[in-house]
Amino acid sequence: RAMERTVWWLVVIPLAPLLAALLNFLCGKWWIRHRAHWLDVPAVAVSFLVSLLAAAPVLGGHETLRQPLYTWIAAGDFYVPVELVVDELTAVMLLVVTGVSLLVHIYSIGYMQHDPAYYRFFAWLPLFVFSMVMLVLASNFLVLFVFWEAVGLCSYLLIGFWFRRRSAAEAAKKAFVVNRIGDFGFALGVMLLFTSLGTLDYEAVFHAVPELSSGTVTAIALLLFTGAVGKSAQLPLFVWLPDAMEGPTPVSALIHAATMVTAGIFMVARAHPIFLAAPTAMWVVATIGALTAFVAATIATTQFDIKRVIAYSTVSQLGYMAMALGVGAWIPAIFHLFTHAFFKALLFLGSGSVMHALHDELDMRRMGGLKRWMPLTYWTFVIGAAANAGIVPLAGFWSKDEILVGAWVGGAPLLALLGLVAAFFTSLYMFRAVFLTFHGEPRFDPHELHPHDPPATMAVPLVVLAIGALLAGFAGVPPENGWIHHALEPVFEAVEHHTVPLGITVGFAVISTIVALGGLWVAYAAYVSGSIAPARVAERLGWLYRLAANGWYFDVLYQRFIVRPLEAFAEWLWRTVDVGIIDGAVNGLAQAVAALAQLWRRLQTGLVANYALVIALATVILVGVSLVMGSTLFR
Repeated sequence: RAMERTVWWLVVIPLAPLLAALLNFLCGKWWIRHRAHWLDVPAVAVSFLVSLLAAAPVLGGHETLRQPLYTWIAAGDFYVPVELVVDELTAVMLLVVTGVSLLVHIYSIGYMQHDPAYYRFFAWLPLFVFSMVMLVLASNFLVLFVFWEAVGLCSYLLIGFWFRRRSAAEAAKKAFVVNRIGDFGFALGVMLLFTSLGTLDYEAVFHAVPELSSGTVTAIALLLFTGAVGKSAQLPLFVWLPDAMEGPTPVSALIHAATMVTAGIFMVARAHPIFLAAPTAMWVVATIGALTAFVAATIATTQFDIKRVIAYSTVSQLGYMAMALGVGAWIPAIFHLFTHAFFKALLFLGSGSVMHALHDELDMRRMGGLKRWMPLTYWTFVIGAAANAGIVPLAGFWSKDEILVGAWVGGAPLLALLGLVAAFFTSLYMFRAVFLTFHGEPRFDPHELHPHDPPATMAVPLVVLAIGALLAGFAGVPPENGWIHHALEPVFEAVEHHTVPLGITVGFAVISTIVALGGLWVAYAAYVSGSIAPARVAERLGWLYRLAANGWYFDVLYQRFIVRPLEAFAEWLWRTVDVGIIDGAVNGLAQAVAALAQLWRRLQTGLVANYALVIALATVILVGVSLVMGSTLFR
């Protein structure tokens, strides 16, 4: 590394969105109201511009920028500073987070303009950006964990933004609870890391990893990955992400493209020295990633809710990233995270444009023919769909192809083949969404709904993201030797790099292109030309189709074997332990005291003769006792 510099202005990157969030939260209801975006958009724009300023020397000259803020914990040997650190990996993440967030903020001006809680939306949104920025800027695992939890809190607030709607409140609660399961494992991993090494600082931890036993480092890696399984929606904890569509569409774009779900991928990439020392954990990561990519792709093929299709697409693409991490294709994983941010944000904002035009309609079976009324939305959505499907030369083609090649040369050919199968389904469900939504005859009354392209505040982000989806992939051209590879190479310098023969690279490029075009052809035949009858295919597939349409029954299984038994156990605890034992003991003691009081109350007659009799009897008893004790004493 050329050098390390301390630069005070790094603090502007997280501070700008934090101040905007605080001002809107404290003053929005009474003063700012529907002018809330006047604070947020400039704040996130400043954050993005300063991120560009920080990324230039880091990615260009391989410097590291550092800005200490304060000492958080100093207790004996336990020392935790809060400082901002920008290396190559952080620089790429900052550009993704702040760049996409800025476009989402601009889009939200038009999308949320009539919402009565406009100010509250623009309080939570920049807080989300602040939390994610601090997560990627952290220099140790404890600060990372704090803002890992803050990102989860912000997602809960934004998914449940329309909390008066029961489905939104339930989705927010589900996201929060499922993420806590993964975060519990993550917290245990951080604790085990500290007890094993006595430090949580990145550099100190990675330097000391060789001192750990294989069992300890494997346990740490698996526990850390448990957090990523929850946050980045891997099997089996992916079930929260499709339900998160209950939040406003800009929130969906932010969660799926720039914040929240990318946190788990970033964390595993950041902790790559730990995972490299744990081959078993690497195998687990790769296998779960490949299975996630395949399972989510099959589910997306059967969905009719346009946002849920894109949500399952996110789960599938995150599976590709996890598979890449597991097979040691670290740079392709981050490359795919980079390209995915553009086309996934584009797809969600495009679906929001469709919803905006059709009065919040989500069912693609009630759409159709929108191409003629919404040409801008159509063409940008097609670009996003083609990029997601891996159509050459769009962004997704370059990064996804590198992942498949990485799996093949990394000794996991079966996972590479499973990735190709998932790629076919990806192309199928993306163009299925395009044809059902924009082609054919309208399945709604155009005179009643009057569909149209969105206003400029929503249209400009669509165009910018479409340009990104077209061009972002060229950051990795030529394959394995592009700009992004050279930029990230210093972060992963300890990684063993495989020399990929040109024939394998070209071969996979051709095969993946054929697979993607095959998915496109099937979608066209089923939903445009009519040569394939989807209903008949679904009927022939029988239980396989029902399996995919019901999300492989993960929610059903969780409800039957986890939620209901826990509810029954909780009710038993309530009735037996709480009511029967605890309340019974407290109430029983109270009843015993009351009964004893009633007994003593009978002695309080109010008659002087009775009191005189008691005094006399007591006197006789006392005299008797005294005589007995006296005679015994002087005997």
